Amino acid sequence: MLFRLVRQILQATVYDVAIESPLEAAPRISQKINNNIRLKREDLQPVFSFKLRGAYNRISQLPEEQRKRGVICASAGNHAQGVALSGEKLGIRAIIVMPSTTPDIKVQAVKRLGGEVVLHGDSFDVANKYAMQRAEAEGLVFVPPYDDELVIAGQGTIANEILRQWREVDYIFVAVGGGGLISGIAAYFAEIAPHVKIIPVEYEESACLKAAFEANERITLPQVGLFADGTAVARIGELPFEVLRKTKADGTPIVDKEVILVNTDEICAAVKDTYDETRSIVEPSGAMALAGIKKYVKTHQLEGKNIVSIVCGANMNFDRLRYIAERTELGERREAIYAVTIPEQKGAFLNFCRTLQGRNITEFNYRVNDNHTAQVFAGVSLKDGDTERQEILETLQAHYDVDDLSNDEVAKLHIRYLIGGHAQQNERLFRVEFPERPGALLTFLERLGPTHNITLFHYRNHGAAEGRVLVGLQSEESSNCTNDDLIQKLQSTNYPYQEVTDNLGYKRFLK
Repeated sequence: MLFRLVRQILQATVYDVAIESPLEAAPRISQKINNNIRLKREDLQPVFSFKLRGAYNRISQLPEEQRKRGVICASAGNHAQGVALSGEKLGIRAIIVMPSTTPDIKVQAVKRLGGEVVLHGDSFDVANKYAMQRAEAEGLVFVPPYDDELVIAGQGTIANEILRQWREVDYIFVAVGGGGLISGIAAYFAEIAPHVKIIPVEYEESACLKAAFEANERITLPQVGLFADGTAVARIGELPFEVLRKTKADGTPIVDKEVILVNTDEICAAVKDTYDETRSIVEPSGAMALAGIKKYVKTHQLEGKNIVSIVCGANMNFDRLRYIAERTELGERREAIYAVTIPEQKGAFLNFCRTLQGRNITEFNYRVNDNHTAQVFAGVSLKDGDTERQEILETLQAHYDVDDLSNDEVAKLHIRYLIGGHAQQNERLFRVEFPERPGALLTFLERLGPTHNITLFHYRNHGAAEGRVLVGLQSEESSNCTNDDLIQKLQSTNYPYQEVTDNLGYKRFLK
């Protein structure tokens, strides 16, 4: 299979429409992490993503009879634009089924590229099922985003370019969604340059490849995080997984089985690193490989290695930049946040600042308690990352009751905006993910019903496909509802949720 894929890569027709993307040196990042880093700039493709390669390679090799019928796909992202532009280039009707919740900016982008947009359903799964049904009913050719040999071969042309551009490469880091990109790259290097290590990188909230490797079979994740929406796939592709389980001639795996997981803050920091290096703004999935490099280099103490980061895309809504900029400080370990109890007396804030020994305070939220103390939510600027963060914690602990909230997602997303007030009796706290579409909140409230009092509600739109909600719920005293009833009601909303009543930030500032 690997040899066949390599042959298909070498015969791919992608350059009728795609460019050979540059492999750019990244001197700032290289100096920062003591390795030689180069960026494979797939964000410079005509549709700002590598997806054009696979889509065009698949569609361009269709027989004339199938071309006349047209093609169809389901996508709200980069694959949609790749199929649309391929259809326009080849004079083939291209139908793109997009969920009705797709932001208008993405719909208009596909239309401008010549795609015939059909809005259907409120999720990708519904849209995908509809696209496959139409393909069968109307004789259209369904173009999958990753589960197809010609699509994989199209993506694999990136590997051929890298080896010609930098023969001394040691490592290649690749963001993983459905697996089409990494399987094409891994197949090529396994046959042509097996000494090169291919390292998969996944967003920690959609790590379907890691789950599949651990189970030795494809696993469907119960839910996926949508921050890195370009790789938000619940189940690795069947064909890509078959490829990724192959071994090289020496018996070693064609990809490293140590899948690197990166979180939101680390991805945001990598978006900024890429901007500082190139003055280009990439989407979260486009920065994942670099985030993985930074983590891998630190963990394995690599120095002086030649490493490629695949910058796989740059299709991002502008309004997400606000959220990314805010989270970058934490991802770069340039800010730490603490919950501190200080005396409620004159000079207490001054003494607190003196304790920090002149360090820059980036945020200070203050709430008086009933027992002559106050709760402080403090952000502190860092120069030396985690080492300094721990030093500050130990310094504060010598004088105050303190907790480090720098890795607390609830604190970073919600608590810092809600400081003040007290919990009601029998209040329980939940995180809920709402789809960003009209009526989502009303649906939630209707399904929850009038039996539970909402005691706290915080929602913040940060430009992603989902809204993060923090909600406090309390059963009415006159009701016969039990805690089990509350959980059943939440389950009936069909929105992902997590109870966080024991969260430290909640206990300190809102209880």
